[in-house]
Amino acid sequence: MNRLPACCAPLQPHWPLPRPVPGAVLVSCAFDPANLAPDDFQRAGIVPSASLQRSVAKRQAEYLAGRMCAREALRLLDGRDYIPATHEDRSPIWPSGIHGSITHGQGWAAAVVASVGSGLGLDQESLLSEERAERLAGEILTPAELERLDRSQQALAVTLTFSLKESLFKALYPITGQRFYFEHAELLHWSADGHARLRLLTDLSAQWHHGVELDGQFCLQGGHLLSLVSV
Repeated sequence: MNRLPACCAPLQPHWPLPRPVPGAVLVSCAFDPANLAPDDFQRAGIVPSASLQRSVAKRQAEYLAGRMCAREALRLLDGRDYIPATHEDRSPIWPSGIHGSITHGQGWAAAVVASVGSGLGLDQESLLSEERAERLAGEILTPAELERLDRSQQALAVTLTFSLKESLFKALYPITGQRFYFEHAELLHWSADGHARLRLLTDLSAQWHHGVELDGQFCLQGGHLLSLVSV
């Protein structure tokens, strides 16, 4: 049917981040698991897996919202009607020649796609409280990042570091096939205008090795942070 599920608000094509990525399309939407209807998958023309059918309403709604955004982004990119299936590692399966990323969190989902470049990583997070940021800083930040941490902006800095490292993973994992974790990258610096710089601290491939630096970007939307790493 390809209609909007009851749990999803209208899809919004836009670019909220500070720096455009040539050839990339981003679509987002709000969603509410409380509004998930029994026929939402049928309404959207999406066939859920057996495990998804058994999952809670939150998981079903965020999957629907993310896939609806991805399908609309691909339609706007090149006119195709395609819903990314899922690899065993739960990463999206994009069409040949396309790379993209899907993110979802507290009532909001987005997808970004492009046919140029080689990787995209998109992540959104709710801003951590000061107390939670204090608890998690040692798990997310490297010793060097902890030394540079501005305690007056601790909640934002820890949330941003978490999100950018997630975006970095999403951008590089499809390229290298190698998993890596928070301690394997560092946020070198970031600025209030939404620009950031990251460095790999591990060897993933001949091209993506220890010391390679990449740009990232981010924006704040209410209590949410959206970050992107494009390769």
